[in-house]
Amino acid sequence: MDLNKVMIIGRLTRDPELRTTPGGASVCQLGLATNYVYTNQQTGQKVEQVEYHNVVMWRKLAEIANQYLKKGRRVYIEGRLQTRSWDDKNNGQKHYKTEIVADNMIMLDGGNSSTSSGSFAPAANRASASAPAEIMEQAAPAEELPTIQQGSEPGLEDIPF
Repeated sequence: MDLNKVMIIGRLTRDPELRTTPGGASVCQLGLATNYVYTNQQTGQKVEQVEYHNVVMWRKLAEIANQYLKKGRRVYIEGRLQTRSWDDKNNGQKHYKTEIVADNMIMLDGGNSSTSSGSFAPAANRASASAPAEIMEQAAPAEELPTIQQGSEPGLEDIPF
């Protein structure tokens, strides 16, 4: 069995770029920077190393990212690595680009709100993809939400699909 799983937390290096494929699917590309701090064994000084990541999101997740993410926003991304290749039209040279194809994201800073709790945007390929939790809370009155007792687990009849 193989595993291709990526989980990173970083800040956007630019605003998301939303495009639509000829087939009508939304695709969003963004850049994410992550920091790694270590101590240099010879000098004892802390060294900060920055890594830059290319992230691709599809369908509803792409639309949510484009709507709510901006440069500098802190976000958790979960997905898989994928490498694309193409031939340069000018000189025929082959190029490669490794990207993170995101399945899920959590917005970690408050964005426009003053809270620091994360917002969840579901996987792009799920039929139930919806707006982030902070928007959902405004849309649904509290009395309509079910109460779940700690320790109780839903039965098969409680699962909506």
